[in-house]
Amino acid sequence: MHFKTWRIAAAALIVAGLGCAAENWPQFRGPDGQGHADDANLPLTWSCKENQNVVWRTPLPGLGWSSPVIRGGQLWMTTATGNGASLRALCVDKATGRLLHDIEVFRPAKPFAINPLNSHATPTPVIEEGRLYVHFGPGGTACLDTTSGAILWKTEEFQAIYAEGPVSSPVLYRNLLIITCDGMDVQFVAALDKQTGKQVWKAPRAGKLKTGIYVKAYSTPLVARVKEQDQLISSSADWVYGYEPLTGKEIWRVGFDGYNAPPRPVAGNELVYVCTGHDKHEVLAVRPDGQGDATATHIVWRQNKNMPLTSSLILVGRELYAVNDTGKLTCLDALTGGPIWTGQIPGTYGASPIVAGGRLYFCSESGVISVVAVGREFKVLATNSLAQSEQPGQKETVKASPAVCGNALFIRSDKALYRLEEAAVPDRAGK
Repeated sequence: MHFKTWRIAAAALIVAGLGCAAENWPQFRGPDGQGHADDANLPLTWSCKENQNVVWRTPLPGLGWSSPVIRGGQLWMTTATGNGASLRALCVDKATGRLLHDIEVFRPAKPFAINPLNSHATPTPVIEEGRLYVHFGPGGTACLDTTSGAILWKTEEFQAIYAEGPVSSPVLYRNLLIITCDGMDVQFVAALDKQTGKQVWKAPRAGKLKTGIYVKAYSTPLVARVKEQDQLISSSADWVYGYEPLTGKEIWRVGFDGYNAPPRPVAGNELVYVCTGHDKHEVLAVRPDGQGDATATHIVWRQNKNMPLTSSLILVGRELYAVNDTGKLTCLDALTGGPIWTGQIPGTYGASPIVAGGRLYFCSESGVISVVAVGREFKVLATNSLAQSEQPGQKETVKASPAVCGNALFIRSDKALYRLEEAAVPDRAGK
């Protein structure tokens, strides 16, 4: 299958499974799970100090690094207050920025431990018509009615010790809500009936792992179509797996040397691209048509120079873009792994990028957003900031990945949610 067709097939599968349209952003990294908002006409520049292209800014209670998910007129996120004492779901009106719901979903008897760089509400929810699915790792998993905010079901069955706290986001596939638990004590993927929250299948990680801290990971799986078969591509410590999403049966696995990796896999060119995390910070290109342990036969290429630990990759045709944690941005040939160019953008990076209208958007932790041209030449088009002023304490931290709806860009910081959009955007006919 031609690489473009294969990527579109993967995206179409996910879109069909979630029942979403172009106006929705239903999961971590959007409709295709890979950061693509190709037809959006997002603003190139904005100024929070001068209120240029800032439609609204809404202060948010608590702290969470989950990305916004969008359906209809609602944006949903999770947050935690009281240092993890209360785990909550937030809903904001898309048009006005008004806070519509602030719902306590769980109140743990004892807040779970996190790394100070993480939050108690980092996994991004999933939304579909009438329902929101939230996941707080050991804090629990729940389903909410998006109209009333009522909790339809919740479970605390799936426990793991993460040390740094949970990061992996849930995935919706047909009638299943799939969650990942790669902790210090247990490592598995599980599927819940989305109507009831009851377990449908559970797949322990089969690959041999090291010991100690080297067994944990934080990646979110990606559903892709491979040779007329749906696969759940799931990265863990030391291994990436292909599973049957309806049953949890392992199809293949490929080994590597790494752990702690939060980036989500991306797919295209009849390959899947995986970040390995610590210690080498490699990217692997893997053919996902193997059987059993395919380590020796199905790794097409690997690249370890300036590769990311935290931020996910973004694939645009034959170019694969990677920003490492210190802002070194690299464009790779997606078929060979060879570097096309390397550049530097300001800041440190945890959020995953998006692509829209031939532009790449990279959100740094300091709230500086670099807009870079897609293509085989490094070209920074604009650099923007969320800073309200130059006064101390006015800067905001961004670790949540951005979301897109229509021609609006939504960015969540540690203090607020922003809607950024051109004041007037002409249609394609120039009207």
